[in-house]
Amino acid sequence: MRAFVGIGSNLGDREATIRRAVALLDEIDGIEVVAMSALQETEPWGPVEQPAFVNGAVAVETALEPPELLAALLDVERLLGRVRTGERWGPRTIDLDLLLYGERVVDEPGLAVPHPRLHERRFALEPLADLAPDAVVPGRGTVAELLADLGS
Repeated sequence: MRAFVGIGSNLGDREATIRRAVALLDEIDGIEVVAMSALQETEPWGPVEQPAFVNGAVAVETALEPPELLAALLDVERLLGRVRTGERWGPRTIDLDLLLYGERVVDEPGLAVPHPRLHERRFALEPLADLAPDAVVPGRGTVAELLADLGS
C-alpha cells in the first residue's frame, strides 16, 4: 500500500534529523521509502513560541496496516529523542504524521487517517503535492485541489 508520512523538526540539526528519520523508516521490515519531497522551512503552527520548522513528506510502500505503521513512526520518533510531554504543538526534535494510507479512512482511538487537519495545513500539503498532487484525501478532494483552496 502507498502511504504518505509528513515529517518535520524544529530542534537541533533539523535537516539531519529528518534525513536520519527517513533512513530509519526505510530500515523497518514492511516499509520501503520510495520518494522524499523537497524540504522547506515553515513558521511554527500552534500557540507555543518556538523555532521555525523544516517540513517535508515521504512516500512509502508498506505491508503494514495503519496501526502498525503508526507504531513504527512513533518508534522512530522515540529513537530520535522525541518525548511527548509538555504543551501540544510545542517544539520537537522530530514529528512523523501518517497523512494518507491509500484512500483508506481509519478512525479509531489514537489514529485518524487521513490526518484530521491535513486539508488546512499548507506545511503538510505542499510537500505532499511535491510527491503526489493527484493523491486523494478521502472526503476532501485531491492534494492539488486542497492546496489551491488555501490560496496564496
